[in-house]
Order: sequence, then structure tokens, then C-alpha cells
Amino acid sequence: MAYKEIPQSIQILMNKVTEKSKENPRWAENFNASFSNTLLTTVKKQADGTTFLLTGDIPAMWLRDSTAQVRPYLLVAKEDKDISDMIAGVVEKQLQYVNLDPYANAFNEEANSAGHQDDHTEMNPWIWERKYEIDSLCYPVQLSYLLYKETGRTDQFNETFKEAVKKILALWKVEQNHENSPYNFERDTWREEDTLVNDGKGSPIGVTGMTWSGFRPSDDRCIYNYLVPSNMFAVVVLDYLKEIYTEIVKEPSIVDEVTELREEIQSGIEKFAKVKNAAGETVYAYEVDGLGNYSIMDDSNVPSLLAAPYLGYCAEDDDVYLATRETILSKENPYFYEGKYAKGIGSSHTPENYVWPIALAMEGLTTSDKSEKKRILDLLVENDAGTNLMHEGFDVDNPNNYTREWFSWANMMFCELVLDYYDLRIKK
Repeated sequence: MAYKEIPQSIQILMNKVTEKSKENPRWAENFNASFSNTLLTTVKKQADGTTFLLTGDIPAMWLRDSTAQVRPYLLVAKEDKDISDMIAGVVEKQLQYVNLDPYANAFNEEANSAGHQDDHTEMNPWIWERKYEIDSLCYPVQLSYLLYKETGRTDQFNETFKEAVKKILALWKVEQNHENSPYNFERDTWREEDTLVNDGKGSPIGVTGMTWSGFRPSDDRCIYNYLVPSNMFAVVVLDYLKEIYTEIVKEPSIVDEVTELREEIQSGIEKFAKVKNAAGETVYAYEVDGLGNYSIMDDSNVPSLLAAPYLGYCAEDDDVYLATRETILSKENPYFYEGKYAKGIGSSHTPENYVWPIALAMEGLTTSDKSEKKRILDLLVENDAGTNLMHEGFDVDNPNNYTREWFSWANMMFCELVLDYYDLRIKK
């Protein structure tokens, strides 16, 4: 069952934002619509105590999206046990899915064979899609950890969690040398972004210490399969696991395994992911292959290079990050678009000249400049096409042209930026 009405704790927070937004009433209007929309339309509590989350207009649960969809609710989880239980239910469901198949990115509510069952990979009736993306394994660990930091809750670190962690670590180590991988993926499609080359194994790569990814967080394939922002996220998550297994679960052998893998991935980033931009400055590449090839770009979905401080990988004022940020927020990034109504980062996943509210919100979440946050919030509400909600992407020259009317992740990223503007942030 979904929520039939807004819980009191959520309403109190919405009232607080409304009060703070007297000079910016459109922010409150969109915040209240978006913040309530996820609870009322996507949350489906299950009989076993777990929580299934629709991504929005697609009847499946993404490991990535579902974390971002509930993350802002952590602000009330400490004082509202029902919200805390709902989020813990998301974690348990995510980890059950990871244990079912750590290579899959999206799952069905039941074993109903919905989704992309004709893909050439090891599908089963629970799996909506089996595009392997590093971040799909990062997000459930992140949500487990943030729930602990915000509430002190530790029951999520159960046998389901421990089994999933072992599978995640094993997979990431196998994918440090993709030649040893059992994974392949091909889709019969005209859209080349939806299938892997080389009989479903992906492009040639060298061993770097980083871990391989078949697809980006956009669900589009990688060109060079060491996806740098996702490896950054893996480093952060491995630090979380080190803390969890040192202070809570207390398994020294896992701590040693996590520490070694973390250092190998981080060393790979340092050695292979730092390249020169057009101005000769050192920046992070978006993807590399360990053979000398790389791409200078960024994508709207998180993890992204833009999101590195948000993820906890580096500080906002880190020199390489700042040079990278300036580069990807410029025409040197082929997915940076600027038009009559907006400018920002788009994606190969949507049409040319469409920018994403997720990326715009992330631009605001990774600066300390309140005036810049305000500019972005104003831009977002002015370009919502009169819906009071966010979309996947919209045309920089005509915001009435947009993709995905119902996209919970984008709604909640807008909400997180509003909360951030008013210094209401979850613990990290």
C-alpha cells in the first residue's frame, strides 16, 4: 500500500519550508508538490515490511533512483519511526535485489517477467533490466549508512546486508579485470546506447585498479568502461563499509578486504583519470579505458563529476574539482546546452538542447554561494511548464517541451536543493 495522506512529520517540514519561503513562494509551491508526490505516488509498502518504490512513470524500482527518492525524508526519520521504517524497508528491498543479481539495475515488484526479458543476458522474472552500473551497488550501501548516521539505527546491517556486501566486493574485484567477468549484455535495438559492443562484453580496456562498468547512471552504455564518477562513488562507499565493519558489524577480515580494494580503485583514479582539458589544466575525465583513451564530458545523472563533493569524494574547493567543474559547465562538455530560458548539463539519454533538473539541482548543491543556489531554484520553478513538478529534461529554448511528466528522482533533487538553501541537511 502507498501513503494515503501526508504524515504529520512531513507536513511540519513542508510548513517550515513554506514559512521560510515567504519571499520565494514558488519554491514552496513546487517543494510541497514534489515532496508529497513521492510519498503519495511511488511508495508501496510490502507485506514483509520492505518498501518497493516506483521510479515514477516506469513500473519498476531502480536501486539508484529509489535511494535518491527517499534521501530527503531522512531529515524527519529520527523523530518519525514510520518514516524510518519505510526507509529501512527500502534498504532491505534493495539489498534483497542485490542478492538476487548484483549485475541488475532495476527490478519488478513481483516475479512477473515485466521489463526487458528479451535482452541477451541472464534475465529472470524479478529483473526489469540488467544493465550493470557500479552506482547501482553504491546507492543501497549509501542509504544504509545515511540512515545510521541520521537516526543511529543499525538493524539494517543484518544478514541481508552482509550477504550483499560480500557480493558487491566480489563483483567489484572481478570487474577490476573485466576479462574474468561472467557478464555480457546485448539488446536487439536501433539505439546503440542500449547495448554493449564486442558480443556484449564492451570495448577493449587495460587493467587500472578501477572497477569496470557496462553502463552509466543514465542507463546508456559507457564508451570507455572505467566510469570515473562511479569509481569515485565506490571509494566513498568503501569508506562507509570500513566504518560499518569496524564500529558496528566488527569483522576485521572485511575491513582488510575493503581497505585494499579502496586503495586500488583510488590509485587507479589518481593514475588514469586525471587528464588535460583544452586549456591544459588538470581535470578529471568522465571515462577512461586504461589504454590512453578518455572523454572530457559530464552527464546529468548522479554520480557525475559535478557531484563529486556531494558524494563526499572531495571538497568543493579542491583544485582539480574546480577545474573540472568549470570545464563541464562549458561548451567543452558536449552535453552542456545554453538557450533562451536555461543553461546546464543534459544527457545523451534525451534530445539535444534538453537540460536536466537533476543536474541543475546538483550545480546548486555543490556550491556554497547562496546567490547561485537562488538563481538555480528560480530557474527550476520558472521552467516547470506549469506543472509544479520537475521533469527528466526540458528544452532550453522552450521549457514546455520536456521528457517524463512523472519523475520522482528529479522532484526530490529539487526538494533537496530547497532544503539545502535553508541549511536543512542530512548528516554524512
